[in-house]
Amino acid sequence: MRDLGRAHMESFLEMMSAERGAAANTLASYHHDLDDLQGFLKARSVGITEAASADLAAYLAGLSNQGFKASSQARRLSAMRQFYKFLYAEGLRTDDPTGILDAPKKGRSLPKIMGVEEVSRLLAQAETEAEQEGPNQLQRMRMLALLELLYATGMRVSELVSLSAKVLDHEGRFLMIRGKGNKERMVPLSHSAIIAMKAYGRMRLALEAAAKEPPPESPWLFPSSSKEGYLPRQVFARDLKDLAIRAGLTPSMISPHVLRHAFASHLLANGADLRVVQELLGHSDISTTQIYTHVLEERLHQLVQTHHPLAKQAKKQD
Repeated sequence: MRDLGRAHMESFLEMMSAERGAAANTLASYHHDLDDLQGFLKARSVGITEAASADLAAYLAGLSNQGFKASSQARRLSAMRQFYKFLYAEGLRTDDPTGILDAPKKGRSLPKIMGVEEVSRLLAQAETEAEQEGPNQLQRMRMLALLELLYATGMRVSELVSLSAKVLDHEGRFLMIRGKGNKERMVPLSHSAIIAMKAYGRMRLALEAAAKEPPPESPWLFPSSSKEGYLPRQVFARDLKDLAIRAGLTPSMISPHVLRHAFASHLLANGADLRVVQELLGHSDISTTQIYTHVLEERLHQLVQTHHPLAKQAKKQD
């Protein structure tokens, strides 16, 4: 009997795109993971739609033996669960073989954090360079705008580089961002982020107007000749590390994602509510935001040490 696994996988991916609004990166990840699972099952002479719990457990065990991190194993299991739930919902299976599978245990590592002083040094370096007239000034102004926007909003780098050029026409202090699953959220802008963004926009429009052959109009705030039409996130990450070196910082400790973490950590350290930070970051689940609880714990400890009568008494005795 012909294995219809490939057709069912395609139907699953179409459903995830059309009904769930899954992002392109998510769909590509599911496609890759299910392809890998199908290859494993084929070697066992088992079709992906007929796989039993034991087959899937063997696959996960194989990943562990190959040295895959717990986070990678968990991602594969998540793809499997979504796929087999789809088969069950569509009546293509009478059971869900992933129901008894346990997720691999993993320690929750703390994100790399930049201090306020380090962020200030990075921004100061970018601002100094943006003010320097001459060749490539637009690129330097773009870097300042990118940094100011990232630190002001905590956007994902993919959300940042794909901002619409229409944000330049926005006069308010808030941006509407379309994040994972096409979900929209509103984030506030700092005064310095607005200034940097507007200055970059004016310079870009002036250079385009003065060019002998103006480039085609782009819908993106940070246009590029890339396939997507906007600045690739890898290019931004590379340029950010170069900027860090010029600012006297360790480049291996700095990335767009680290700046997103800095945004969240610095907000919490200064009294922001965890739920508010969850909304600003675009986390669908508060458990994702709870990687920052160490910041809250430190803040609460300092609060008790500063204001609790017994703590004050202990200090006097010392």
